[in-house]
Amino acid sequence: MSGRSAKKRRDRSYPPVPEELIVPVYDNHTHLDPSIVDDYPVDGDTLSPAEQLDRASAAGVRGIVQVGVDVASSRWSVDAASTEPRMLAAVAIHPNAAPALDAAGTLDDGLAAIAELATRPRVRCVGETGLDYYRTEEDGRDAQLRSFEAHIEIAKQNDLALQIHDRDAHDDVVATLKRVGAPERTVFHCFSGDTALAEICTENGWYMSFAGTATFKNAGNLRRALDVAPRALVLVETDAPFLTPMPYRGRPNASYLLPHTVRFIADHLDTDVTMLAAQILSNTEYVYGRWDSEPVVAPGDPFAAGPQ
Repeated sequence: MSGRSAKKRRDRSYPPVPEELIVPVYDNHTHLDPSIVDDYPVDGDTLSPAEQLDRASAAGVRGIVQVGVDVASSRWSVDAASTEPRMLAAVAIHPNAAPALDAAGTLDDGLAAIAELATRPRVRCVGETGLDYYRTEEDGRDAQLRSFEAHIEIAKQNDLALQIHDRDAHDDVVATLKRVGAPERTVFHCFSGDTALAEICTENGWYMSFAGTATFKNAGNLRRALDVAPRALVLVETDAPFLTPMPYRGRPNASYLLPHTVRFIADHLDTDVTMLAAQILSNTEYVYGRWDSEPVVAPGDPFAAGPQ
């Protein structure tokens, strides 16, 4: 038998539901829309959005922020959140999508659509927006910056939180926020910086949202950032279906796996997981408001169709 055929096949099934958190938390950044989930490789059946939310409830994850990455997924997020009480919506054009839209002459139309969606009920956030110098070449960065600035303005006009996608662009993201003025509630989604960025966030009152990456063995920078981050500025997320926490790295992620990250952070900080969860719960509701403060519309099937 060859080495290749003898090599153990990677498990792509959904992990089991972890032990329920005594004090619940929220997943403040996840992707349930079929345009993303259906493209993620899974062994067996893909969990439906309703099944994922039911598992999240069983694990002590009280609610989620469903995040759009383009106009279609943002519209799906708004429609789903309007009938699902465990969901709030975030709307945006992802920074990596901005250059192609700009080249096609449709970026302004897309931004206008996001501005309109931001006024809808149960939309509490503009994001994910920001700068990504890992996947976008230099000739696309002007479009990213223009899009980022427009999203910042949309968030401020509607008194919404801002979720930032920042990949290999820390200095320019910070410079942009300081130059144009950050919204009152600004979140670095999937925080990827070090102690220097954590200290900048602390100075400015910007929130740091930690994902399953904090549990990875090679993520010492994130654990050092946690050491200096005020707990009043810490949030947690999955960024599902990506970034599954240990010990299930490489398998599909979902909001119900968030307790693994919460317990890991509590252990790293040498604090009680219940106390940490209570702090995260309070932080999240301050940033996005209460999930039950704005009623859903008449019950229906919020997940009947994907983005059109």
